[in-house]
Amino acid sequence: MRLIRLVFLVSSLVFVLSAREQVNINFSDLEINDFIKLTSKITNKNILINNNISGTVNFVSSTPVYDDELVGILVAVLESKGYTLVQDGSLYEIVRSTEAAQQNVHVATQGKNVYGSLMVTQAMVIQGENVDIVAAKIRYLISKTAKLMTMKESNTLLITDYPKNIETIKKVIKEIDTHNDFIVKIVYIKHTEAKKLQLRLVDIAKSIFNGNISSEQVKIVLDENINGMIIVGSKENVARIEGLIVKLDVESNVDNAVKIFTLKNSDAKSVLASLTEIISKQTYADPSLKPNVSMSEEINAVIAIGDPSVIKGIKFIIDELDKEKFQVYVQARIIEINKNDAQNIGIKYGFAAGDVSSSGLYAMSANFGSSDLTKSLSTQVLDYLTLGTTKSTLALGATLDFLETNGASKAISNPSILCVNNKESSIYVGKTISVSSGSTTGTTGLPTISYKREDVGLTLKIKPRVSSKDKVTLDVETILENVLDDGSNNNTGQPITSKQEVKTQAILRHGESIIIGGLVKEDVQNSKTKIPLLGDIPLIGEYLFSSTSTSKTEDNLIVILTPYVIDNSEKLSQLQENLGEITRIQREYNKEIFKRIENGETLENNNVEKKETIKSLTNDKMIEKEEDPFAGAM
Repeated sequence: MRLIRLVFLVSSLVFVLSAREQVNINFSDLEINDFIKLTSKITNKNILINNNISGTVNFVSSTPVYDDELVGILVAVLESKGYTLVQDGSLYEIVRSTEAAQQNVHVATQGKNVYGSLMVTQAMVIQGENVDIVAAKIRYLISKTAKLMTMKESNTLLITDYPKNIETIKKVIKEIDTHNDFIVKIVYIKHTEAKKLQLRLVDIAKSIFNGNISSEQVKIVLDENINGMIIVGSKENVARIEGLIVKLDVESNVDNAVKIFTLKNSDAKSVLASLTEIISKQTYADPSLKPNVSMSEEINAVIAIGDPSVIKGIKFIIDELDKEKFQVYVQARIIEINKNDAQNIGIKYGFAAGDVSSSGLYAMSANFGSSDLTKSLSTQVLDYLTLGTTKSTLALGATLDFLETNGASKAISNPSILCVNNKESSIYVGKTISVSSGSTTGTTGLPTISYKREDVGLTLKIKPRVSSKDKVTLDVETILENVLDDGSNNNTGQPITSKQEVKTQAILRHGESIIIGGLVKEDVQNSKTKIPLLGDIPLIGEYLFSSTSTSKTEDNLIVILTPYVIDNSEKLSQLQENLGEITRIQREYNKEIFKRIENGETLENNNVEKKETIKSLTNDKMIEKEEDPFAGAM
């Protein structure tokens, strides 16, 4: 049956004589081996079959096909079974597809187009791209039985595949191998320094060209010998960079490269230290762009040398550092209050005086604040200085002045100090004493005593930190040194001193006061009294006609600080005038308040009332009022 079908197919062929013969074929379920024999007979080619290939093939044709196309159909059928057809002279052999490259397939000339249905081998030289990169990109285009190899030495791609696949791969490589269009352009720089211009162009190129795309990449190479640049890239991109060079190649303004900044409010040394620290931490793409800064103490100026764009940034920093700084004018009152004298005032005027408060002041049960007096004396100056606390300010001043007027306190010093923001200032009030530092014996045998001078007194250190125009933080350190014994009461003959130290921090508004207390000085004195003559009798006179008493005095040293924030120097003179007005108003206020106190009146809720009956008490209590209209201790 199979033989009959084969004879029928051959007899049904119609041959047309031409340059290429055409045949009409149409078959179904034809054995592959029979199809090989049919192809051999029609094409007059000798085909060697070394393998038994099972299976059938179907082919439906409505138009004639050329005889050489019939070989292509046979190759496609064999490829589906893992075989292919190779030519060796006039003989065609069926081999496994994976072994075709070793079967002396035809080697096509490099650069020539390949045709036909049989596998060929061809070498392709890659011009402007790495051959391995190209191979990775086109590998998916080759047939599954093709062979692909790269030769890095010559940047060549060697491939064994069917001609149609090879031609497709050539087209793809031509499209992706765009570096073949790159050009090299040398541009000479005429007016500026090529090195600085190259750095700018590189940054610009990164912004306008996509570096991830090979065809967009542009290389800008500096050549200092010719003061020029070598540009490599596509023709369009090189033209864009060249146009930028023409615009940027202008003469530099040399005058802007050196700047002298004369400072008005800051010290050149401190500003230079800040600039040096900032510059040292910066990273410059070109080390030559790093600026140089120095100072001139004679004119209090900072000198900067560098690129104009860098100098612009330095100017901004200097302008910020050289702004007019806040100043704080601090008024200090250093007062010593005697406890015994304060108690006597309490007895005299009927105040619960003599008790130490947490602030260091003695409690006074009299209210030295008067709303009606404050309103009558208040001015815009007072409101500006104390920000609405004029009543308490005047009351505090009146309390202290009342103690001093009656001998219970003594003003040690009333210094004032002008502090610069964040700078420590100090006040010292005291005396200098001599302290023996050693003695030597000379040739005469008499000792020679050497002395050193020591400062003993009150040291006040203030460091303000302004947070706004009406608020300041004060770091305060107070040191009190006293002479307890000048050396006359001890065997050494050396003075004995004491030292008390207080450190604190307070946040105050403009014109508010802080009271620093807790600096206490005690003095114990022994005194002996006797009856003349009788007190000198041995034994009997000492016990019967004489007496010994011990008196103890205690002095409290308080420091009252009042800061005033000054945001510009013009306000300093106005502040002095305002403080003078405050002093005048305080004197008028004290005069009226003292008069009312001496008349037995008190000021509570702005009503003048008479004191109630005061009765003496025992058990060491000072006083007690049946009704206490004097509440509101200062």
